[in-house]
Amino acid sequence: MADCDRSGRLRKLLAAMTLSLLFLQLGSSPSPSQTASPENSPPSDNDAALQQAIHDYILAHPEVLIESLQRAKLKAEQSFAIAVKSKIVAFRKDLVDDPNAPVLGNPTGDVTLVEFFDYRCPYCRQVEPWLQTLIREDPALRVVEKELPILGPASVYAAHVAIAALKQGKHTQFRNALMAKKGNIDEAIILQVAEAAGLDIDRIKADMNGPDIDSEIRRSMEIAQALGLGGTPGFIVGTELVPGATDLATLKSMVDDARHGLN
Repeated sequence: MADCDRSGRLRKLLAAMTLSLLFLQLGSSPSPSQTASPENSPPSDNDAALQQAIHDYILAHPEVLIESLQRAKLKAEQSFAIAVKSKIVAFRKDLVDDPNAPVLGNPTGDVTLVEFFDYRCPYCRQVEPWLQTLIREDPALRVVEKELPILGPASVYAAHVAIAALKQGKHTQFRNALMAKKGNIDEAIILQVAEAAGLDIDRIKADMNGPDIDSEIRRSMEIAQALGLGGTPGFIVGTELVPGATDLATLKSMVDDARHGLN
C-alpha cells in the first residue's frame, strides 16, 4: 500500500512538473510581434523533445489534464463567487434599502431576501408557492422585489404596471394575482388583473411610464447584469446569491444563515 501511495505521489509530481514545463515553454515563446522572421528561428532539438514528451505523457495519462482543468474551473468559480459577494455589498443600498422597490412580508423584518423576477418566467412561477410559504411561516422576513423583465414587451409592461401599483398601495394584490394567472399574459390581461385588484386603471396608465419607474427597472437590470444574473429568478440573502429556480429548503437555509450571521 505504501508503495502504491508513493507511486501515485510520484506520478502526480511528474505530471505537475511536466505541465509546468509546458506552461513555461509556452510563456517563454516569443510573440509574432516580437519575432521579425519566425522562419529564421526554428525550434531547438530540446524544445521538440520536450514537446513530444509532454504530448506522450498526456496521451498516456489524460486524467492529469482533466484534473488540472477541473481544478482551474473550481478556482475560477471560487474567484467569481468572491467577486459576487463583494458586488452585493457594494450594491446593498440598491438591493436592500431601495425606497422605490416593492416589499412583501414584514417591512421591518430582521432578514431581507431580494428576488429578481419576471412575471412571465415559468421558473419564477415554479418557485412562487415556496416563496409565499416562506413569507407565511416566517413573520420576521422582509422580501424586496426587483423587476427584471427580460422575456419581451409584455414582461416590461407588467413590470411598469406593478411598480405603478405601488403608488396606489396595491402592489401586493396586483403582484400575487398576476403571478397566479394561468397561461400566457399580454397587456390586455395585465390590465384586467390590475382592475380586478382594485387599481385605478387611468392612473396606472398615467403613472406607469414615469421616469422614476423607468429608472427603477433600468437600475435593477444593471445590477443583475453586474452580478452575472443572465435569467430569472435570482435570490439574494445577505451576501449569498442563488441564480435560477431553487426550493423551499434552500430559501429557508439562506434566511437562517443570514439570521445567524453566516452569510
